[in-house]
Amino acid sequence: MNNMLKNTLKLIPSTLGICSNIMFQQLRTRWVDCRMIRDFKRRKCVVEYADERLRLRTILKNKVLPVAIREDARAMIMELPRNSHPYRTTYRCALTSRPRGNVKPFRMSRIVWRDLADHNRLSGVQRAMW
Repeated sequence: MNNMLKNTLKLIPSTLGICSNIMFQQLRTRWVDCRMIRDFKRRKCVVEYADERLRLRTILKNKVLPVAIREDARAMIMELPRNSHPYRTTYRCALTSRPRGNVKPFRMSRIVWRDLADHNRLSGVQRAMW
């Protein structure tokens, strides 16, 4: 029982007081909501099938090969899982799971990023002064 409590405490972020506007919904896992879990599963699927998809795409685009081989490659691409295509993933905020307005180098939405930058909690970010 004591080990379970220690493991649970490790998962709780130590920076809960950083942003007053953010409410963490789940503390047992590192995911904010089910959409973030879904996106993580899609990313795993993309990585898993990336090599196979790349090989089939090169066969499909090669105009030297016979049409029958290219059609087989097209059929094999259609048999791959739908979530294995990279366009199915979305960039989400790591703290709030917001899908829009993300600052990619920081993996945060613009709202959270601005709040943390205003309180001088992001390294490498400096307020504009003129």
